[in-house]
Amino acid sequence: MKATLFRGELHYEGVTLHTAASGAIGALDTLWLRLDDGDCQGTGEVRLNIHYLHGYSAEQVLRNVTQALAHRDWTLSPQAMLTAIQAPDATLLAPTRMLIDMALHDLLARRAGLSLPQWLGAGATAPGYHTNQTLFWASEQQMLAQAKRYVARGFTRLKLRTGVADIATDLSRLRKLRDTFGADISLAIDVNGQWSLQQAHAVFPALRQLDLSYVEQPLAAKDDRLLPQLSEFGVPIMLDESLNSPAAIDRLIDANGALWGHLKLVKLGGVAPTLAAARRLRAANIPFMIGQMNEGHAATAAALQLCRVVQPQFAELYGADGLIDDPVTGLTYADGEIRVADSYGLGVHFDAARATFLQEFSYATAQ
Repeated sequence: MKATLFRGELHYEGVTLHTAASGAIGALDTLWLRLDDGDCQGTGEVRLNIHYLHGYSAEQVLRNVTQALAHRDWTLSPQAMLTAIQAPDATLLAPTRMLIDMALHDLLARRAGLSLPQWLGAGATAPGYHTNQTLFWASEQQMLAQAKRYVARGFTRLKLRTGVADIATDLSRLRKLRDTFGADISLAIDVNGQWSLQQAHAVFPALRQLDLSYVEQPLAAKDDRLLPQLSEFGVPIMLDESLNSPAAIDRLIDANGALWGHLKLVKLGGVAPTLAAARRLRAANIPFMIGQMNEGHAATAAALQLCRVVQPQFAELYGADGLIDDPVTGLTYADGEIRVADSYGLGVHFDAARATFLQEFSYATAQ
């Protein structure tokens, strides 16, 4: 088997990514891994410019990926490699695990002639899943215009990114959305950890009146222990940034439903650990969301296929909507859903000619 690494920048048409955590982002700096065992191929993807989520620079992740690939034993079977990649290894970063794990899952499912949900043991599932859409920081006029376009396309689950301006501005925008769409939309906010506990106490009564589906990460991840103090307001609180390990899932379960969880492959290290976390939360009756960063078709497809397996209460799968130069194709957005052709593996196709070649790895280059 050989592995080939590619890189490229992905751009959206008509959407500017801007959150309190990330600032303005012009493009998605993306890495693709193609595995080829002679009979079929598997594709993995990870976004590099998400330092604000996990603390790793793009250069740090790329270096870790190339080192991991250079030291793989390419004589192992894909299944053995999948087992090995999830074994405890302090040298592997979660984004690196995600990239290799995803490509191996895609390859193994394709070799078996199955879609990824089928390969993971799921029964017959619909090829689509409902998803929210995020309203990034922009002028109020731009925000409302974007919201109207989403609702016109059937996307009535909206999440407003807040914390860039002052709280009064955030509340004004939430009220404008509720006044414009009424009960026709499900409305949530993502604070990206920008509020203090005192600020949250002051604003939560107003949030309760707005009938929000949830408030995501109102406090910084280091202050998660303080979140139970906000439970008196009856507004669901969802963790995000801090859910990056089995120990973090343990703490979420110990909260006994007072907190919900947003699971992402890039934080947990791929399909296998995210599936394990989702199943644990499902067994403990903890509401959760399968979501993603803004990412391309391959990473978005992996999150979608997990949703088809575990059927989460919430899904955040908007990442590939509106991309104009992605070398991976296969997803469509319509009627409030993201859909994939119910074919093999991830259900998407990678056109390597549209990405920039970086390096090839094989048994001959392994060390």
